[in-house]
Amino acid sequence: MNDLVVIGAGPYGLSIAAHAAGAGLDVRLLGRPMASWRDHMPDGMYLKSEPWSSSLSAPDGRYTLADYCASRGLVAEHGTPLPIGTFSAYGMWFARHAAPEVEEVTVTEVTPQGDGFRVHTAQGPPLLARTVALAVGVMPFVHLPPALRDLPPTHYSHSSGHRDLARFADREVAVLGAGQAALETAALLAEQGARPCLVARRSRLDWNAVPQPLSRPALRALCDPHSGLGTGWRNWVWSELPWAVRRLPAATRERIAATALGPAGAWWLRDRFEQRVPVMLGHHLHRAVAEGGRIRLGLTTRAGESVVLDTAHVIAATGFAPHLDRLDLLDAGLRAELTTVGDSGTPELSAGFESSWPGLFFAGLLTAPSFGPSMRFVHGAGFTAGRLVRGVRKRLGARGPLPGSTTTYDRAAFGQPQTYLR
Repeated sequence: MNDLVVIGAGPYGLSIAAHAAGAGLDVRLLGRPMASWRDHMPDGMYLKSEPWSSSLSAPDGRYTLADYCASRGLVAEHGTPLPIGTFSAYGMWFARHAAPEVEEVTVTEVTPQGDGFRVHTAQGPPLLARTVALAVGVMPFVHLPPALRDLPPTHYSHSSGHRDLARFADREVAVLGAGQAALETAALLAEQGARPCLVARRSRLDWNAVPQPLSRPALRALCDPHSGLGTGWRNWVWSELPWAVRRLPAATRERIAATALGPAGAWWLRDRFEQRVPVMLGHHLHRAVAEGGRIRLGLTTRAGESVVLDTAHVIAATGFAPHLDRLDLLDAGLRAELTTVGDSGTPELSAGFESSWPGLFFAGLLTAPSFGPSMRFVHGAGFTAGRLVRGVRKRLGARGPLPGSTTTYDRAAFGQPQTYLR
């Protein structure tokens, strides 16, 4: 029986597994490494976060994004957007050097088994684990507007469903949304020869400002500090003090997770977008009808006027809706037993990312209503990995000595509060 099985091999899963191995745990890491980045983002996209805040986390602080880029003569500078392909390659490099071997299997079900768990896969016999960490990324939580769901599958898609947008050349495409995914998808479509139109409920588009220099006068830096999620004290709190966010009332945490760091485009995208993409702002989608090979979208303006948009395809860049009910690989009875954060449908977690079911840990998007918006970004992986692995060690220690284990755990350190400044 393994001490820990980590399910998911994106930035969070890789970081957790690296810390677990460094702590001497018997850990298995299951999944396709960097799958969301390699398989679900179009060529030509860039990382929105600054390179210095986008490293995966190893327990010794090595194998950073800067280390990878320096070893290959690549630019990873503040204020210079990094290609998604470079970040994906960095994640694969981290997997080879800092994490246990990734087992590329598909997990089909996680069920309780005695004092642990049985992890079923599509490729072989089940695994037994004392603890499980679910770091499944965003793909189980793809959100599509209800109005699209009666269309034939060939007529619409989610923005995460495309690796190559060239197939839309010379076609009209309605892109739904107002965040970075919508804006960048629309710009890339135009650059690939398509005819995109952005449709959004918001009355205006928001754009991030050009980042301030890292080196600034002391007073300016104090008034508007840098953080892994941008400048300003509010962003600094979300970025650097997730443990403090967790101590807020559940309703406050739900509101923060739902509203903080709302939809906005990267500063470097604005010219590319505005020069080539027409927009329909303040329009709400209420109906979609297929007619032959085309789609007629029924829209309503803020003034109550009806508008019809005729297009060849619809791409919904409408984000992800984390909810336990959408986590099909987790046993339904176990899911139903979990304590949730208010009405969010996400698990209430301990300071060590453990759910109300002993030994079951969560990481990534599902943890934002517990620890705040940094859990939606790569930057949150460092805080998560260290805290979660200490939570796993505490759980294993509570169950008594492990058969055959030679690992000595520092139990006195479990209750010591620590602040992670990365």
